[in-house]
This record gives sequence, structure tokens and C-alpha cells, in this order.
Amino acid sequence: MPKTKETLEFEKYLKKYTHKQGTFSCPEVTIGWFGHERVDYLTYDTNDIFKCYEVKVTKTDFYSKCHNTFIGNYNYYVMPRKLYEEVKNDIPEAVGVLVENIMKNGSIYTWNPLKSIKKAIKQELKVDKEILKNSLIRSLYRESQKRR
Repeated sequence: MPKTKETLEFEKYLKKYTHKQGTFSCPEVTIGWFGHERVDYLTYDTNDIFKCYEVKVTKTDFYSKCHNTFIGNYNYYVMPRKLYEEVKNDIPEAVGVLVENIMKNGSIYTWNPLKSIKKAIKQELKVDKEILKNSLIRSLYRESQKRR
């Protein structure tokens, strides 16, 4: 199923938000060689920290049976502020939330399009670190081939 315009917009915001020196990131990372789990966006940094991000743009999407792959040291939902207000009581304690960073005039800050409104709590990895690194490398290779 193709992604909605809003989902693509939030993925663009996430790419900009995570673009930092020493941080390596990739969308749609399949976990393991023949994995059945996929994280919407994964980052790994030079401090040896993995962060998982799940993009949700509707209430139906948030409550769908699609698995949320929260296996990183830090895990986040990325969603519209309005959706956060509707579902905030159903977000696990350890999971953080990023929403669009809106100026007073209603437009989005271009230099920092996302804002944390709920901090993630650090956790132990739920998957072996080498599996996560290999999964990230394979997905980065896939993304590089798309640009050829």
C-alpha cells in the first residue's frame, strides 16, 4: 500500500531531525536476514546507541495490528500533535514522542521540523547489536541502489 502524503512528510521531517554528524540513519530497516519485523526508521550513532522510530499519522494507523518495532535503546513515535493528544494515554511509558515543531504562524520550522514532547527512557536492546548493525548496513545498501 502506498504511503500517504502526510506519512511521507513526517519521514522527511525525521530525516532532517536525525541528520547529525556521527549519526547513521535509514528508513524501513528489516531486522535480521529473513526478518518479519521492520522499523520505520532506525538510527545508530558513534556513542553505540540505536534509536527506533515508528511513524503514525492517524488514529487507525496507531491502533492497527501492524507491529511497532521498539527494539532500540531509545524508541519513539513520530506523529501529528493532534494525534498525540488523542492517543497519549495509550503510549507506553518508555516510548518517546516527536511531533511537528510549529511556529506561531502555523508553519513548520525548517531547521528543526520535529519537537520532543515526551522523552524516551533508555532500555537494553531487544535484539543483538550485531544483528541491528547488519540490518542497518543492508538497508543502507538498498537505499543507495535506489539512487543509481
